Amino acid sequence: MNKLKGKVAVVTGGSRDIGRAISIKLAKEGAKVVVNYYNSESGATETVDVIKSMGGDAIAIKADVSNLEDIKRLRLKTVEAYGNKIDILVNNAGGLFARKSLQELDESFYDLVMNVNFKSTVFVMQAFEPFMSKGSSIINLSSQAARDGGGGGSSIYASSKGAVSTLTKAMAKDLGPKGIRVNAICPGLIGTKFHDDFTTDEIRNKVASATPLRREGQASEVADLVAYLASDEASFINGNNVDINGGLAFS
Repeated sequence: MNKLKGKVAVVTGGSRDIGRAISIKLAKEGAKVVVNYYNSESGATETVDVIKSMGGDAIAIKADVSNLEDIKRLRLKTVEAYGNKIDILVNNAGGLFARKSLQELDESFYDLVMNVNFKSTVFVMQAFEPFMSKGSSIINLSSQAARDGGGGGSSIYASSKGAVSTLTKAMAKDLGPKGIRVNAICPGLIGTKFHDDFTTDEIRNKVASATPLRREGQASEVADLVAYLASDEASFINGNNVDINGGLAFS
């Protein structure tokens, strides 16, 4: 515990599911946490309350991280609250929104998915990188879908996450000389509202049964990996897309 003591972390989409688990885990390890949210104010407030109840330090900040002006406001409020040194940035905000075949796609849906998953990652990094220095860590949330194309109707989601994975490698090269590490995590089937909404019980059971560990993952397990990559224990890990899928797929 406390391996992140004194550090400041920003978690986009930190109000629920994997984002909430990450926010709480980083706080448990001693970080001050900015819990970013857009739609789920109650979820963000609950996440902050959980952190404070265990003696941690966190604030919730509303921002649409696919909007550049909102990103600037997120940065401004973060610096006002915790100073101009950011140690950990977790780009977790994202979504599938719907499963659509090629012929069902339209431009507005394409823009929505790409903006929330990929554009946000690009411009949140751009906004916060000037406040990060040697020893800082950026962790992007990609997906197993970036490896295998995802399930039916998720072509744009999978492609957006593939872009996140490639961007991670590029930024690891660009920011590595400054001592800033950039890695991504590629979760497989994790038991969250994401799959409650978009994956049938039949498919979930089939995938879990095909996984060597014979189960779904938990959000807390993803959070543990994020905390490790954010810590000095991972000081020579850079440019990786780390799979966490119970052995279902290998890079």
